[in-house]
Amino acid sequence: MIVLDVEASGMEPHKHSLVSIGALDFNNPGNTFYAECRIWDGAHVSEEALQVNGFSEGQIRDPRKKSDGEIVKEFLAWASALPEHTIAGQNPSFDRDFIKATCERYRLDYSLAHRTIDVHTAAYVHMVKWGIEPPVEHKRSALNSTAIQNYVGIPEEPKPHNALNGAKVAAEALSRILYDKKLLPEFKQFDIPWLAR
Repeated sequence: MIVLDVEASGMEPHKHSLVSIGALDFNNPGNTFYAECRIWDGAHVSEEALQVNGFSEGQIRDPRKKSDGEIVKEFLAWASALPEHTIAGQNPSFDRDFIKATCERYRLDYSLAHRTIDVHTAAYVHMVKWGIEPPVEHKRSALNSTAIQNYVGIPEEPKPHNALNGAKVAAEALSRILYDKKLLPEFKQFDIPWLAR
C-alpha cells in the first residue's frame, strides 16, 4: 500500500496543479518519497490552497524547480518498485486524481490502482465498532484529519501542511486503526487511546 498525500494550487485537478508529492511504503515506512515542483503554465492558483500548504506564488512558479510532470514521473518510478500499488490516505481520491490528471497532461502511463483506502472511512468504521458516535457537523461527517489524529492519539499535523508529513500522519493513523500498532518512530511516545483504557 502506498500512503500518498499531495499539496496543490487548488482543489480541481484539471484546473489547478500539483506543488508537492509525499508518500511512503506502508509495508516499509522508512521508504519515502518527497518532491516539490513548479505549477504547469496556465494552472490556476487559489490563495486558500497556498495558505494551507505554505507555498508562495513565487515558489510554485520558480522556473528552477522541476515541472509537475517530472515529479510525477519520479514518483511513479519510485512506486513501481513497491509490491502493492493501492493508494491510501486522508481523502486519497483527491491525491490520486491529481496524479492521474498530471499523467494525462504529460502523456504518462498511470500505473497505480484506481481503488483507494480512505483513513476517514476506516476511522468512521472503527468508531462505530467501538460504540463511539462519529462526530457530525452541518449534517455530515466531521471526521477531518485533526479529529482523526486526536482519535488515534497523535498530535495534529504541523501547519502549514507538508505532503510527506501528511502521508506519515495518515500512515500512522491507518496502522493504529487497522492493526492496533504504532508505525513510525516519531509517534512511538503516543499511546493508542483504545488500548490504554
